[in-house]
Parts: sequence; structure tokens; C-alpha cells
Amino acid sequence: MRQGKAWLRDTMASNTLDPFPIRKWLQGYGPRRLKTDLKAALSVSLLDLPQGMAYAAVAGLPLQFGTMCSAVSGIVGSLFGSSRFTVLGPTNATAFMIFSYFAANPHIDRISLMPLLVFMVGTLLIFGAFLRVAELAQYISRTVVVAYVTGAAVLIITNQLAHIMGVGMLVRLGDGTTSQPRAFPGILMHLVHSIPQAHWQSLAVAAGTALIYISTRRYRPAWPALALALITASMGAFVLQSFGLDVPTYANARFGILDLLPPFPDFVSPRFLSDFSSMFGLAVAIAFLATLESSSMSKTLSSVSGQRIDSNQDMFSLGMANLSCAYLSGMPCSGSLTRSALNYQSGARTPFAAFFNGVFCLIGAMTLGHLVGYIPSASLAVLIVCVAVSIINRRNIIICLSATGSDAIVFFVTLAATLMVPLHVAIFTGVGTSVMLYLRKASQPSLVEYEFNQEGNLAEASQPGVRQTPSVSIVHVEGELFFGAADLFRTQVQRTCSDPNLRIIILRLKNARHMDATSVMALEELVCLLRRDGRDLLISGVMKDVYRVLRDSGLIAVIGKDNIFPASPNNPNVATRNALKRAQQILGTTEADVKIFFDPGKQKEG
Repeated sequence: MRQGKAWLRDTMASNTLDPFPIRKWLQGYGPRRLKTDLKAALSVSLLDLPQGMAYAAVAGLPLQFGTMCSAVSGIVGSLFGSSRFTVLGPTNATAFMIFSYFAANPHIDRISLMPLLVFMVGTLLIFGAFLRVAELAQYISRTVVVAYVTGAAVLIITNQLAHIMGVGMLVRLGDGTTSQPRAFPGILMHLVHSIPQAHWQSLAVAAGTALIYISTRRYRPAWPALALALITASMGAFVLQSFGLDVPTYANARFGILDLLPPFPDFVSPRFLSDFSSMFGLAVAIAFLATLESSSMSKTLSSVSGQRIDSNQDMFSLGMANLSCAYLSGMPCSGSLTRSALNYQSGARTPFAAFFNGVFCLIGAMTLGHLVGYIPSASLAVLIVCVAVSIINRRNIIICLSATGSDAIVFFVTLAATLMVPLHVAIFTGVGTSVMLYLRKASQPSLVEYEFNQEGNLAEASQPGVRQTPSVSIVHVEGELFFGAADLFRTQVQRTCSDPNLRIIILRLKNARHMDATSVMALEELVCLLRRDGRDLLISGVMKDVYRVLRDSGLIAVIGKDNIFPASPNNPNVATRNALKRAQQILGTTEADVKIFFDPGKQKEG
């Protein structure tokens, strides 16, 4: 308890969060930087507006939620972040996590609960930033991220195929009710059965949109491909409608000033505690994923730009942006890799580029929002598919499958979970699998019998079980001694004790690391077991961190201070020599003194 309070106090004391870091960029900010930032902001906003609507459609939310999320998060996030290139906004992974959760819980009204959900996400992120949680993101396996993004992209593609085909996603059940398939096999089966009912106008519009988008990306990469494809497709759909042909559009989308604001979170409602409880797991998952996305994106850009970033400051920025989105957009935001990369490629010089991008998105939503009604749903769907295909990294998948067997297992488990269960469950399934496989590898300490040879060198025994002193065994422990290794450690020592002639065990812990409460209890049980049989246990080569654990847990008093020999920085083998002399003293023997010259392991390392 005391150590926990000390950790919390030290964490808060070492906190380096800046409440308003953008002020540093105001120094020396002149017309040249303003011009380049405005240019970059305009380029990003042409991508941001249609992407925001696309991700809102992925989440099953009104389109204006996506555009307002881009605007609000762009303005607020730029004020508190450490990176000059980061652009916050809706992303495909967080959007599909929302869709996946509410698809699995169709009785929940997502529109009314979204502000509360986003508020919870923002609050969790701010608390996490103060506790420096973002630094823990480096311990998440990259294999989990690759598999999760791949699975999310596959789900996005399959769900958008229904809009491209112009068919509904509701399936009539045997009792006359309707339901929407939730898992990947059910969605795919429904699409296959719906092929005869495909709407040819939607297919034609989708094909034309894809052709324009791909051609623009290939032959005119500097042009805003998403915006051009949507504008051209909308014009084509208008022409088809003028000939009396039905083309589904977003004619019901409302972009009035009052429609841009979500419902205000109701914290005094009788259902608040129930809603809070039901949303908490999803909020934690979205906050975790947003932190992971933002950290990966900012580190990727910092590696090519040379700028140093602060992960916890960026997490604080993400939290403040989400708090603002709870009241002004109704959709969670994260760090967008595509928009941030475009911001960097467009020559952004300061975070004001992201700020201006948010302003442009806000102006576009309020002035051009009514034009969204002309956008064909098949066009937006096929552009979402194109974006989803682009985030599937084949090279990373090959690396994950071929690097190690553990990586391949983690990849397949995470991918299967992403396709079969809600995404907020899938991400933790992948993380849990990777942690368990790592612990399995790390929890296998090596125990080898050592002896002093005729030259005075401490080395591995030439013939295991054949000792210079039959009643004394020197056991060298190499590896981790945390909770996962405790039982194996105790079992291996007990196996050594199976020799009836053995009276004393000397554990050489010079290379043992990370001893914890579980391994301390295992060691205490081992000491009691040996003494019950009339044997003793000595410990040599104890490093400072291990000695501190033994002292604080009271195990030194159990073993006996005379039976513990700390490591000597000058000669690592002196402690083992002294332990061996202590063993001779316990046995009452007067064998020749053991001379120590050097540790062959040290010479080998040198």
C-alpha cells in the first residue's frame, strides 16, 4: 500500500504535461509559416470532410457527426498536442468499434448515448495522461495492431458492400421479426444471398466512383481524389435521377446549425448509472485504441521528420478533444494516420495547420452541408472500401506470420476475434493472447549446476550430478523470477534436491531478475521444505534489487542473514566462494580454501 502511494506521488511529481503548448509556436510565427500552414490545412480539409462523413456512416451515425468531429477535434486537439503534424478526427477503427458494439446490442439507442460515451472516453484519456499511461503503449505487440486493423478493414469492406449493391442488411427471421447479421460469416452469407436483388444503378455509380478515385490517385496524386470522386459521382447520380432512375442518396442528412450539435449528456437522468455501466467497457476499449492509434501515428511521423514528441502530452490532447466532441460533435476522435501524413506532405510547419483545418471543416459543414444530400450512398461506400483496402499492409502481415510461431498465433487469434466478436472484446483478446505467450516464454528460468574447477574458475559442471563436494550443490539461476516463473523455479530446485546425499543448496542469483511476492513465497516454502529434511539453503551473488525484495518481504530473517551473500562488483565469484565456505562451516568440514580468479562468463562477454 505504501509503495503504491509512493508510486502515485512520484508519477504525479514527474508529470510534465503542458496546459497550453501551442503558445511555444507563437514565437516567431510570421506570414511565411501562416501561408504554408493555410495551404496544408486546405489540402487536409478536402480529405477530412468526406472522410469524416464516411466514418460516421461506418459507425451508423448521422453524417454531420463525422464532419463536426473533424472540425472540433482539429481545433481543440491542436491546442494541446506535442506534434506539429498530428490531425485528430474520426477514424475507421474507432468508428467500426462503435458500429460493432451497437450492432451486437441493437436495443440500445446509439444517438442518445454517444455524447455520454465520448465524454467517458475523454475523461479516461485525461486521467491516463496524468498517470503517464501512454508510455505503456510500447508494450502492446505490433502483431496485435496489424491483425486488428486487418480484421477491421475486412469488416468495413463487407459491411459497405450492401450499400454498393443497393440492398438492405436486415434478415427476416422465422418468427417474422428482422435482425441484422453481426459476425463476418453471417454478413458474408447475407450478401451472397442478396446478389440476385442487387441494384444496378448503385453498382454503376459505385464502379464509376471507384474508377475516378483510383485514376486520380494514380495519375494526379496531388489532387483531392476523395472530393473529386464524390463531386463527380453526385453529378452523375443527379443526371440518372433526371431520367427517372432511382439512385439512393443521403437526402435525409440534415446539416442545419441546430442539427450539427448532438444531444447534451444527461447526468441527472435516472438511467445515468445504468448507461454509464453499460458504456464503460466500450469507453475503455475506445480510449485504449485511440491512444494506440495516436501513439503509432505520431511516432511514425516523428521518425521521418525528426521532431521529438511526448506521448502523454498527445494523450492529454486526445482527451481534451474528446471532451469537446462530447458536447459539440457526438463522435469520438483519434489520431488519423492518413490526414496527419497528408498534413506533413503538404508542408505544415506548426500545429496551427491542424487548427486551420478544423476551421475549414467547420465552415464547410455550415455552408456546404446541404449538398451532402446529393451524394449517392454507393459512392461513399465504395470510397470507404478503397480506404479500408489501403490500410491492409501485406508486408506487415507476412512479417507477423513468418517471424515466430507466437506471432503467428497472436495474429490468427486476434484476426479471428475481430471477425467474430465485438471489436472492443477483440482488441483485449489479442492483447491478452500476446501477453500470455510472452509470459510463457519469459517464465522459464535456467537452473544449471556450477562448480569450481582446478584452475579456480566457476563454470558449469562437467558432469551433472557428480560434485566435488557430494553434499553441496551450487545452482546458477539465469532469467526472470516473477510470478509466472515461481512454480517452475521451485520445481527445478526440488528436482536437484532429489539426491539423498545432498545437504546444502547454494542458489547463485547473480543473473536472476524481477523477483516478486509469488517467487518470494515459493522460495520460503522451499526453505521450510529443506529444513524439514535437515537441509539448508544459501543464496549468493544477490544483486541490490533482489536483496531489497528479500529484505522488505522478511525472507532474510527466515533464511538467516549469515546465509545470504550479496554480489561483489569487483569480483562476482567472491560471494559464491564465501557461500561455499559457509556450507563447509555448517557441515563441519575443513576442506582446502577455494581460490577465485575470474568469471569465464565475464571474459566471454568482453
